[in-house]
Amino acid sequence: MKYLHTMVRISNVEESLRFYCEGLGLKETRRFENEKGKFTLIFLAPEGDEKSEIELTYNWGEEGYDGGRNFGHLAYRVSDIYATCQHLMDMGYTINRPPRDGHMAFVRSPDNISIELLQEGDLAPKEPWVSMPNIGEW
Repeated sequence: MKYLHTMVRISNVEESLRFYCEGLGLKETRRFENEKGKFTLIFLAPEGDEKSEIELTYNWGEEGYDGGRNFGHLAYRVSDIYATCQHLMDMGYTINRPPRDGHMAFVRSPDNISIELLQEGDLAPKEPWVSMPNIGEW
């Protein structure tokens, strides 16, 4: 068995690409538009790890998803969890579970998909992260 990709449904291509590409640093690897089926598939992956793809599925005309067709979470290892979380916060995203331990954080995409960020190696806990409370669900 070989891992291929994870699929999440999105309701806004631009908002989702801003989050996944600008926020998380993923790169678009390929795109497929199906006029007959009225959907677009956008594949993204971390640079240098193109085999770890996520498939964003945009069903044309969809108004949004309410979690009924979602799943647990996606997980990505990052080189500096504090810098990644700060970058996402600077972009206006809420860190639902801050990296108080220097190891793990959660943030949600524009379509409410939970993204787990895991620190590569160890970072010592530091402020302001240690004192930040959880916000919402993650």
